[in-house]
Amino acid sequence: MSSEIKKTPVLRISGLTKNYNDAPDSRNIIESLDLDVPDGEFLCILGPSGCGKTTLIRCIAGFEDYTGIIEVDKKKVSKPAIDRIMVFQDFNQLFPWKTVEKNIQYPLKKNGTTDKEKLKAIAKEHLDLVGLTEYKDFYPHQLSGGMKQRVAIAKGLALKPKIILMDEPFASLDAMTRNRLQAELLNIKQKENVTVIFITHNIQEAIVLGNRILLMSKNGKIKLDVKNQIQKPVTPASEGYGDMWKLFNGALQSELDQKA
Repeated sequence: MSSEIKKTPVLRISGLTKNYNDAPDSRNIIESLDLDVPDGEFLCILGPSGCGKTTLIRCIAGFEDYTGIIEVDKKKVSKPAIDRIMVFQDFNQLFPWKTVEKNIQYPLKKNGTTDKEKLKAIAKEHLDLVGLTEYKDFYPHQLSGGMKQRVAIAKGLALKPKIILMDEPFASLDAMTRNRLQAELLNIKQKENVTVIFITHNIQEAIVLGNRILLMSKNGKIKLDVKNQIQKPVTPASEGYGDMWKLFNGALQSELDQKA
């Protein structure tokens, strides 16, 4: 009998099906998907374009209606809420007329925090976390794309969510910035112990970041579900990296060949 303690899922999905019904012959984007995500997990999701990755996290975020069950801490997901925060690929997630500090404070105010000193302290804590304290009085147009993403992450984490949902947040960045933000995200994850669900097209990024990696197939189902036990920080020279990369590259190529 295994002595391993099984973590309680923070997210439970059962029989999730999504169809936009935008045409007479529209197909299910996601079909009868089951998924449990334990508290504190870093889950990366790979898959070809159109397989339902973004639709899946939009359903989790509460942005889409669906059939089936999605629960966070045993509560049904029916609309957006601060227990699930989304970070998009688009850099324009910040109010351009507000400073970095005010951008972080705004959702806190909307959710009932009014004490000015507390708002300043929370903003400082989370700007410290992403290494942008000295930029608190800057406006979004004065920041690079990578800095905007770090502010967006800080803004989300300030709300103390159960889950942070990330839809290819680093895809539009140059390679050096992307690598730096991957390392920073892992550091933030370690400090905050928030559950992360991260969509990417990049196999290397999934292996570097995730402690669990899913591959979704073109019919909106899970084709591979693999624990990533490669010791972090991960590099292409890490033991097991080559085998993991070949596994996912082969499965992804198979999906793309079927789609062609």
